[in-house]
Amino acid sequence: MSWVTPHAPRPDELSSCIQCGLCLPSCPTFRLTGLETASPRGRLTAMSAVAAGSPVDGRFEEIMGACLQCRACEVVCPSFVPFGRAMEGARAEIAAQTSGIDRRLRRLVTARLLRSRMAVRLGTLAASIAQATRLTRLAPPRIRGNVAGLRPLKGRPPSIVGRTRTAEGEKRGVAALVAGCVMDAWFGDVHTATVELLAAAGWEVVSPRGQTCCGALAAHDGWADDTRKMASVNMAAFRDVDLVVVNSAGCGAHMKEYDHWVDGGEQLASRVADVNEVVAEAIADGRLPRLSTDGGLVAVQDPCHLRHVQRITDQPRTILAAAGLTAVEIDPNGLCCGAAGIYSLLKPEMSRRLGSSKAEQVEATGASLVASANPGCEIQLRTYLSQLGHEARVAHPVELYWEALQRAERRAAVR
Repeated sequence: MSWVTPHAPRPDELSSCIQCGLCLPSCPTFRLTGLETASPRGRLTAMSAVAAGSPVDGRFEEIMGACLQCRACEVVCPSFVPFGRAMEGARAEIAAQTSGIDRRLRRLVTARLLRSRMAVRLGTLAASIAQATRLTRLAPPRIRGNVAGLRPLKGRPPSIVGRTRTAEGEKRGVAALVAGCVMDAWFGDVHTATVELLAAAGWEVVSPRGQTCCGALAAHDGWADDTRKMASVNMAAFRDVDLVVVNSAGCGAHMKEYDHWVDGGEQLASRVADVNEVVAEAIADGRLPRLSTDGGLVAVQDPCHLRHVQRITDQPRTILAAAGLTAVEIDPNGLCCGAAGIYSLLKPEMSRRLGSSKAEQVEATGASLVASANPGCEIQLRTYLSQLGHEARVAHPVELYWEALQRAERRAAVR
């Protein structure tokens, strides 16, 4: 049996790889294992074998499942192979041609529960109780490690969905904030900073009630039909706004590629912007201020879907500089931190090696602050920094900037 779904890797995608090997040094799994099957080139070869009639079996699932989908290979590829789309297509085939309790549970979580705000909030309430009572110590080791990296949860925190914030000064238009799944429940402070900065930059900010999960985790795990449904819901929810702002790198990268998932998806994709882009532009235009205070060092971690997919690297550093912080680079090669959605649960050993390496790089800088613009990366960094005993705070760049502006206002008021 070969491919059975319309989402499978296309012949032109597979044939575009010229087997040059330039992707190998950029691939985290190849760097760690040295295995050809753990490289983008090897994975494309495996896809080509299935396209030629080989079965979608356990070995094929193992090869595809080891990929972090960081897409660092796309940045260096001279043939512009759309590896991310091919990988999502291969995983859609695996989802369609394999079964088992583990796959049903994965679909339940990534494609069903995450698009239910009620389910996410009930899960958050349970997790917050476990944090407060230290019941997290009873969780299985691979789950306990991830829980250790969470921010302190607040029971049932207020949602941003349905709220409106009026623009300050001259109105530039209406910007919709994507609430997200875990962002809304676990990262409320990032949402607050995003809303206030957008309003200060002249945007009226809304967060439509009709929105749902962006679908990134479902797409990465192969649940293509569920991904299409979520994209269709969001297209309708964000139809009447000028700008769609996302403060999670993985969600923004996925939404900018909605044209791959649903007819007319480019109409929404063309209006999606990462919050780092919008805030950095406002700083450059003088609509948001630059602070001259010395706030110390901040280690900058580039989430893969911000750096490799959206190609956004300068903007977070612009924001941190405007906050009076001095950015310190931790990894010029931009290797993945090992979070990669649910990868840390599925491939804990590979994730641990990458996470530990990234934490050691942060520790070597001596910085007590770390900036990361993706929730999974933040959790991963905090997990492995805590294991090193390094007391560094990990936060979103816009969160650090908003806090710096608030401190500056308080100092000015005292004078």
